[in-house]
Amino acid sequence: MNIEDVKNICVIGAGNMGHQIALCCALAGYKVTCTDISQEMLDKAEAFAKSYLPERVAKGKLTQEMADGALTNLQFIPSLEEAAGEADYVIEAAVEKMEIKRKLFADLDRIAPPQAILATNSSYIVSSQIADATKRPAKICNMHFFNPALVMKLVEVVQGPHTSEETAQVTMDLCAKLGKIAVLLKKEIYGFLVNRILSALAQEALFLADMGIATPQEIDIAVTNALGHPMGPFRLMDLTGIDLAYYSAMERYQTSRDPKDKPSPLVVEKYVKGEWGKKTKKGYYTYD
Repeated sequence: MNIEDVKNICVIGAGNMGHQIALCCALAGYKVTCTDISQEMLDKAEAFAKSYLPERVAKGKLTQEMADGALTNLQFIPSLEEAAGEADYVIEAAVEKMEIKRKLFADLDRIAPPQAILATNSSYIVSSQIADATKRPAKICNMHFFNPALVMKLVEVVQGPHTSEETAQVTMDLCAKLGKIAVLLKKEIYGFLVNRILSALAQEALFLADMGIATPQEIDIAVTNALGHPMGPFRLMDLTGIDLAYYSAMERYQTSRDPKDKPSPLVVEKYVKGEWGKKTKKGYYTYD
């Protein structure tokens, strides 16, 4: 298989990452199906596409022809069988829970054509923990986009011990077709490149907040004004989702059983309250 064989892409999950990844693929000229178990999420994703594209045309960032082509290429479908049945490449962007991903990949292995590559957008669950749920481990890899996927250029491609050179190369080539800059990790490691660096910063920031040294807002002010970061760790957590931070930490703890891997008390408090950041209108900050 090579990149020219990829015509149809299926994106699993219409949430914050999934619907933007789907739109990226549609704008690049691919026929895209985006599916989700929630009809509400699919409706929101479709509404976003129909508002985002005209806005880009109005700003001169897209031609009307490009916007019309992307809408024509993009379908939002509740049926996994229909969405993945003719896919050449599948990108899973579902919730960061191991049992859900393993079930999804087992289903995709049954539904998707045998030549299809199955990638996970997960930045913490490495694909070797999922690959054995399928009969095509050589065609499984991580393809990690950054939020917001329509804006962020970098994609981390992770070649696990089971991933073939062909799968890794097709994935790198697909990133280029999407207008992304890809980096290839030849070994699996928890958190990959960027999130390992960010998580070290976030862990220290959470420690300082949990200890009452400073508020999350004060820590963000310090990081943005002294280190030159475009946003602080707490504002970034609001953007990516405090629920994601909770799930990721719990997955890590359940694997390691090391108490230091448990989610921060502040993260647990926000998670329990349903204050997950921008998606719920409240996290460490309040959003209109």
